Amino acid sequence: MFKQLYFRRSLSLLLILSLTGCTSTAPAAPTTQPETEPVQENMPTATQEADAPSPTSEDAAADTPPTATVAYSTDWRDMPVIPVVTDQAREIYQRGIEMGRDPRSFSVVGDCQNVEAYFLEDFAHPGLYRLGEYQDLQETIDWFYDSFDRERAAVRGGYNVSSVLLPLWADPELCEPRESPLACEFRLHNPSIVLISMETWWYDRPTSTYAGYMRQIVEYAIEQGVVPILATKADNLEGDDSINAAIVLVAQEYQVPLWNFRLAVDPLPGDGLEEDGFHLRFARPHFNDPGNMQHGWPVRNLTALQALDAVWRGVGEGSD
Repeated sequence: MFKQLYFRRSLSLLLILSLTGCTSTAPAAPTTQPETEPVQENMPTATQEADAPSPTSEDAAADTPPTATVAYSTDWRDMPVIPVVTDQAREIYQRGIEMGRDPRSFSVVGDCQNVEAYFLEDFAHPGLYRLGEYQDLQETIDWFYDSFDRERAAVRGGYNVSSVLLPLWADPELCEPRESPLACEFRLHNPSIVLISMETWWYDRPTSTYAGYMRQIVEYAIEQGVVPILATKADNLEGDDSINAAIVLVAQEYQVPLWNFRLAVDPLPGDGLEEDGFHLRFARPHFNDPGNMQHGWPVRNLTALQALDAVWRGVGEGSD
């Protein structure tokens, strides 16, 4: 029975990896917005990509924590893999619980590196993962058990920090009219924590634009009482690690947890990536298999689970 299930899931994974893997650049932004009614109040929004707010503009600066007097490090090498939980994160979490957020629910926001079929879903199926020396993570798996294989309204191949803010990119079968993928995900799953992992970006757009959109996502999560965990990315297609620098900077500005996935894959052959330098090398989350742990996907699933565990315990729910 288990072998049949394993075989069917393996075929499904291979099909997904071959047919729905995302590209290293985002889909082009629309030249015009569709005709819609005004966006609902408190709905996260984004302008067209061409008019994206730069964090150096006056408008963005007015809504962004001051950075001029703070000596931040934006080098991913300086950040631990597993998040450090701040007082800010605890305050967001407690306010979210008071607002009615589900302490046993987390969400994921991102591109193809976050599709449930090969990111975290195996933890909903005992027997498909092997914790090895990380048995202490079973408590976290049990706590968030119903969240691992949910359909994710804010995850799709090609999504980026702009896409998840635009109702244009929402799944009409899951989301309400004029609802962005991010707002849709929060409404459907009522999370207390959200993993935000955005690798995809346009080659010809400035990193400052990426940071501006990431700020919008983080601000919306905070406003909604959801603790954001920002993830760095394994690839460096931009050539100067500027996207990871932007992710680290935004996490520091808002004092929210950072999952430094880039540091986790740094020791792996080829940074755990396929030859294209973008997609992760696949293997099952068998953490007791040294061979598997030389691939990007098992390390991603392990460190994501560790990040979730650290934040859950750090904000209070998982404390002894």
